[in-house]
Amino acid sequence: MNNSVYNESILVCVYYGPNSERLIKRGCAIANLMKAPLYILTIDPKPFDELDAEKLFYIEQWKEYAHAHATAQFVMKDNESRPVYKVIAEVARDNNITQIILGQTAHSRWEQITKGSIINSLVREIPFVDLHIVSVARYIRDEEGLYEKGIRAYLIKDGEKYKLSFNHEKQIDFEGIFFKEVDTDFDNGIFRFMKDAATLHVQVIDGIVTELTNVDIHAAMNLDDSVK
Repeated sequence: MNNSVYNESILVCVYYGPNSERLIKRGCAIANLMKAPLYILTIDPKPFDELDAEKLFYIEQWKEYAHAHATAQFVMKDNESRPVYKVIAEVARDNNITQIILGQTAHSRWEQITKGSIINSLVREIPFVDLHIVSVARYIRDEEGLYEKGIRAYLIKDGEKYKLSFNHEKQIDFEGIFFKEVDTDFDNGIFRFMKDAATLHVQVIDGIVTELTNVDIHAAMNLDDSVK
């Protein structure tokens, strides 16, 4: 039942990548303002048990965000052969959605998958829903090619520091995604992980994290992130 005082329901559509966190925060802000239920949706053509470690990491994070929000619910549509807009429209109808939030990057990516305009298709399919296209910074330094695709990794306490490992050992302290700088033979880059229900990005130098201090990704990389 929709208990929103404005009779609204919010749907955030997320695709794998760091920008999903900002989209969810935008959705939470709108949902809180309108006292509306929030749904977080992701869609994948592969079945869940065939998803790689990086995708599973993001899914785990999205579930955490949903659990942290009193009226939020995470929706996973895997093994989907239908066009993305059809799946979004179905979820929107089933949950009486009135507003949909899409990231510009996810929007572009889904258009590549569907080979058509997802926005035009959604407008035709569910004309009663307001669409919000949020401009977001792209994948971590993806435009400049300074970081490789993220891979599953772990931090293991080693004295006062943490050692980066790519093997799941018994004594791991944190599990996350490591984004390695390109053109280097050393494990330098950014390690992204969850700590106390918050997402942190810490600097890795030669496979070592000296302190769990959050790095301001956008400031450090001079990315345009004007949407708050």
